[in-house]
Amino acid sequence: MENICLNPVGHVVSSVESTREMPAGGVPAAIEILPQYESALLRIEENSHIWVLSWFHQSERSKLVTSPGVNHDLPEYGVFALRSASRPNPIAISLAKLLRREGNRLILEKLDAVNGTPVIDIKPYFENDIIFSPKTSYIPGKNREYRQNQMLRRALAHHQEECLHLQLAVRMALVAEEVFGHLNNPDLIVSVRGSDCLADTIQGLSRARLANPPRFSYVPSTALQQTNWDLADKGTLTLTWLGQTDIMELEDEEFLNIDFEN
Repeated sequence: MENICLNPVGHVVSSVESTREMPAGGVPAAIEILPQYESALLRIEENSHIWVLSWFHQSERSKLVTSPGVNHDLPEYGVFALRSASRPNPIAISLAKLLRREGNRLILEKLDAVNGTPVIDIKPYFENDIIFSPKTSYIPGKNREYRQNQMLRRALAHHQEECLHLQLAVRMALVAEEVFGHLNNPDLIVSVRGSDCLADTIQGLSRARLANPPRFSYVPSTALQQTNWDLADKGTLTLTWLGQTDIMELEDEEFLNIDFEN
């Protein structure tokens, strides 16, 4: 098989110089496109999100098997079954929110590539890229704080606004995950009684559909904010908001009534 030669189309401009310093989810960054490729950006600003394909030049290339970076206590996986930066060809694919274009620069909300990372391609995020409830490996983060931050990122990507009931949904889903594991379990039934924001965020986090299989139901309410999670042979978890607003600073029992029945 012939070797492949790739030429960068640009590079990442970031405040982070080392992969060890890169926080999960990335930092505000930009992509600077080489002058000869600037015309390829025509009308890219019509897109809110883009796929960035970059070359993780600081990554190890000899590993074929490793434990997930988010939790080294988990079993090993082949690198093709992970998003690990260490792989034979360290091509990274990152979904980034495009804030604006400034000439040959794309200003991004966040990107998880260090300063100077070569960019090998850019593609727009299309509606056809969406798989609402895919089957995936369950790879929980190493601790509760990490899992909450990851869940908050997913909630914001889905709901698009960090409102009070989004925060409530994140904390409820975090409790449910600690009881039932993977929230995208096709046998986990989820119901919501409460606001549109609570229901929308819970559905986004659980990936529960109304049909095929029917996992999600919703009853609008202003008087009650409650979620119910049911898994056969495991039990039923009911979480009811007690009304506090400083949700992200409190312990679960300080703002939730937690009722679990086997």
